[in-house]
Amino acid sequence: MRFFYLCSFIIIFLTACSDDIPIPTPKLNSLEKLERHSENFAKGIYSYDNGIHVAIGYGIANSILIEGNTGNIIIDTTDDVAQAAEVLKEFQKINNNPIEAIIYTHNHGDHVFGASAFYHAQEEAPLVIAHATTAAKVNTILGKLQPIISLRSSRMFGTNLPPEDVINVGLGPFLAAGDNAPGYIAPNLTFEKELKLNIAGIQLELFHAPGETDDQIFVWLPEFNALMPGDNFYETFPNLYTLRGTSHRDVKGWIRSIDHMRSLQPTRLFPSHTMPVEGEEVMEALTVYRDGMQFIHDQTLRLMNKGFTADEIIESIQLPEELAESPYLVEFYGTVRYSIRSIFNGYLGWFSGNPADLDPLTISQKAEKISVLAGGDEALFNELQNAYNNKEMQWVLELADLLLAREFNVSQVQDIKFDAIAYLGIRESNPPRRNYLLSMAHEFESGRPYTSLTERSPDILSQMPLETFLEILTIRMNPEKFLGKKLKVCLGFDSGKQFNLYLRNSILEVNTIDSDQSSCDIAMESSEQIFKEVLAGIRNPIVSIAAGDIVVSEGSNVEFLSFLADFRD
Repeated sequence: MRFFYLCSFIIIFLTACSDDIPIPTPKLNSLEKLERHSENFAKGIYSYDNGIHVAIGYGIANSILIEGNTGNIIIDTTDDVAQAAEVLKEFQKINNNPIEAIIYTHNHGDHVFGASAFYHAQEEAPLVIAHATTAAKVNTILGKLQPIISLRSSRMFGTNLPPEDVINVGLGPFLAAGDNAPGYIAPNLTFEKELKLNIAGIQLELFHAPGETDDQIFVWLPEFNALMPGDNFYETFPNLYTLRGTSHRDVKGWIRSIDHMRSLQPTRLFPSHTMPVEGEEVMEALTVYRDGMQFIHDQTLRLMNKGFTADEIIESIQLPEELAESPYLVEFYGTVRYSIRSIFNGYLGWFSGNPADLDPLTISQKAEKISVLAGGDEALFNELQNAYNNKEMQWVLELADLLLAREFNVSQVQDIKFDAIAYLGIRESNPPRRNYLLSMAHEFESGRPYTSLTERSPDILSQMPLETFLEILTIRMNPEKFLGKKLKVCLGFDSGKQFNLYLRNSILEVNTIDSDQSSCDIAMESSEQIFKEVLAGIRNPIVSIAAGDIVVSEGSNVEFLSFLADFRD
């Protein structure tokens, strides 16, 4: 791949790059530390004398087995059905009793997408336990945010990179989601604040503990003084913001959740990522972890209140030495600078406070003015060349975007831009940033589209509410296709649910209150599952109508098919 090769500046601009000159992987201490960090994910089953066993290195997330008297408990299920099946096989060598419960610590795919391998391993279905909001959050990921979350996740975790180019992903060796359809099983036992129960002779206490996600829980085994914190603790700086995109993560809430854990005085800590911690080190690790978060949070707010912008705060804050030297706060996943931006935006939103940021110039307007300032597009291009020669690669990226907005020397500028991306990526020690950069360069070089991380199978669709699919319709509506149109579409389903869709003012209203199915421009009846499969693109609507699985009772079949087709971008 060309982005793993750098030519001299003259060769790049006069000839093609030679594939015979590899980029030397720099021998930086930061990369050596990252390579050593992979020891946290050495593949195997790690067993403890209290009947707790942790599967590490089978994917990005750990899966935990707790042996009960008559059955077993699984905490988190890895990110892929094939991984989960491999883990289950190893767990069964230890204890072949039936699984009585599966517990999700939160909604992320690397904790729930392998569940079906455990769930369907026996005739009697186990309990599936989670917070009351977990299912809705999974549906959001699988539904209305699926395209963008899949794209950005595939870059952040390097799922399309050659394996040899991924050192690790910060929290595990690799992410396998996408190799198989998700094996998510919806919870059948949920709780709001806490849940205490005995399963197979094991006393469990589950507590809502907002942190990396709002639905996060932790599991406490008082008999063993053992704590399963989910993703509220792992051996790397916490991901207070993630590059794949997330709603604001409440840092103070996360700190309170860790303080709740500390109040239990655990001596055994089994995270859902990285290695377990035992003995006195548990309290030390939890304390330094929450102190690192509090320092960044408090100092960001202190400077915000002095009127500093996020950019200015980033230049002013770094962890004090006693925290920065902790192995639990190395920036192998989260980073201080991204955390500061997230905290700032979480409290104050996008506006920095600087009037210049209220209505900034568009990239095209800015590019035009900077081009004039530089002496024209050719002069701006020369500055790009100079920056590239001087290895000022961040400046290269910013200049390249200006020149691309000017549509000047597009092919050459793109080549330079993606060489700069690769240059930065191969030297980056933070796995999410490293993998994101290298993935972008790889996409440019190969021209290959990303692979979806959340393929939707019929089994997955059956667990997603129909309302989620109709909500997806509203955000897939291209107003140019519906300009001036006014329409009422009535939908009826075998479940008894009825919906009226009102198309007007270039928006689509999904109405579940108005049950009036009369005077519809288009009326359709179907089973929920068939309609979901049609909307998901895994069932042909024409064939479904011909087979009688979809019945259009008002309007024509053509009108109904045309209505659906207009939601395709």
